[in-house]
This record gives sequence, structure tokens and C-alpha cells, in this order.
Amino acid sequence: MTIRALPVPPTDPQVDDWWAVLVAAAAADLPRLPAPSRLEVAGRLCVAPARGRAALWAADGAQGVAGLLLFTDEANRHTAYLDVLTVRPDARRRGIGTALWQQVREELLAQGRTSVGAVVDLGGPGQAFAQSLGFENVLPMAWYVQDVPRHEDRGAPAPATPGYELHAWHGLVPDDWADAVAKAHGAMEDAPTGGLDEKTESWTAERLHAAHRLVLDRGGELTTVAAVTASGEVAAYTELVLPDPGGARALQYDTVVVPAHRGHGLGRAVKLRMLELAARRHPALRQIATTVADENTPMRAVNEALGYRRERGAAYYQLKL
Repeated sequence: MTIRALPVPPTDPQVDDWWAVLVAAAAADLPRLPAPSRLEVAGRLCVAPARGRAALWAADGAQGVAGLLLFTDEANRHTAYLDVLTVRPDARRRGIGTALWQQVREELLAQGRTSVGAVVDLGGPGQAFAQSLGFENVLPMAWYVQDVPRHEDRGAPAPATPGYELHAWHGLVPDDWADAVAKAHGAMEDAPTGGLDEKTESWTAERLHAAHRLVLDRGGELTTVAAVTASGEVAAYTELVLPDPGGARALQYDTVVVPAHRGHGLGRAVKLRMLELAARRHPALRQIATTVADENTPMRAVNEALGYRRERGAAYYQLKL
């Protein structure tokens, strides 16, 4: 068995091999979920991340893959994110995962990283493997999923909240709103982060556009819905991402309500409008999934009221090197 580093971006055959590993693993570990599409996988492998540098490895014969994100912002040069470490089900328990991890670990140490994090599904092989390496659960969370209503099941449009207007933007947030959305994003600083070693960066219009452009450059679609005041302040917003525009499952990204505007139902309002838009704009869409930290009681209550149900447990695991 040989573990080799892949070029970034990888070749088309290397993308095909990587995709095959993820599809096989998903069929065994998460059989009720749709497998990742090739468009989604190719986008993540071939378009450089906005926040760092990617490093990729594969085991010969498309038996397993590992991908690492080395943060390059000054506040997080000490840490990294293990985006994927997966072995085909028929090749497990042969030391392939351990061999991939050794390559990842050597790169982390060579780059002077003192910690690494990863999001892990609970109850599966990923959790057992992470714990065997010394990773610890520093932020318990769960995946929640909401069904997208079919046309005949859609109710009346969500009512507006008095004193606020709802704006929606497909793709990049317009330049004249980007500063206001970035400022609102600062309200995420009070979201639960457990014992994460990764530091929160300040959001600017440039960083917002870079994050959104990454979704688009990777072939996905993005919609932002914001509740704004008469003075032009963004009081709340939510983001929906389709990694594959033709896929059946979308991801709810950040949902933020600025502290001064909490208690007016704005989180519910922007999510309801998002659901309406998604149902009309993406006829193949069937579900919207999101993660919420266990201790984020207010957001879990909002999601429950909107019909989200708990799908599976997950956690942010972290290892100090």
C-alpha cells in the first residue's frame, strides 16, 4: 500500500477516484442520505479554499482519501481542519486510515500546527477512529433536516415582521449591502464554540464576498435572505447553499439575528422566506439540512417551530498535537 500526495487541483481521473471513495463510504455509513455528486466533489477539490491551503492524499487503488485545510489567516496559523479522511468499506481494517492519518499528521507538524479539528458523525466508524487517535469532542451538535413542501402543500407567503423588510439576493450580496451583512455577521460571535481552538475572524465585505464566491466558483448556488430596518441596518439574515444546483438536498448555512433585534421572530421570518424561495427556485430540492450546537437552545427552538427534525448526532472533534 502506498499513500501519495495529490496535486492541487487533482487530475480528472484522481477526482473520479476520490468521488468513488466518498460514494462507497456514504452508501455504507449514511445509506439514507444522498451520496455527494461529482460536481460537488470536484468543486471542493479543484477550487482553492478561501481561508487557507489544501493538502490532499490518496491510497493506491482508490482505497481511501484524506483532505486537510491549513488555515492561512494570522489568527489561525496554529491550527487546521481535517475536511475528510475516508476509507472504502471493503478496504477497512487494513491500516489504510492509519497510514493516511500519518501523512496528515506529518504535514501538520511540518507546518507548525498545534491542533486540528474535524466534524464527525456520532455512532459511526469516524467517531471510533477519531477517538482512537486522541481526538476529543469539544462541541456536541446534531444535523437537523426539514422537508421542502411540494407546490400543492405550500401555504400562504410568510407575513412580514412590522418594522422590517425582507430582501433576498441570489449569488453575491450586492456591493451596497455587503458591509451591512458583514457587520450583522459579527453577532455570530456569541454562538456556542465549545473548546474550539480555531479563532473567529472579523467579517468584512471582502471576506463575505470571498466566502460566497467560493460557493459559486465550485459550481453551487447561494441565496441570502435578510431582514432590514428602514435605516438600512441588517437585523437578521440566513444563507442557503446548494452544493449541486440539481441536487435534492441543500445546506442551511449561517442564520444570524443581531442582539438588538432579537425577540421579534426575525430568525423564523428569514428562514420561512428562504424556504418559500427555495421551493419555487429549485423544483428538484427535497430537503434542507443544517447543524446546530446542542447548547444553542434558541436556534434549536426556531428550527423545531419550522419543522426541522433531528437527523443524526455529530460533533466537532479536536486533537492537540
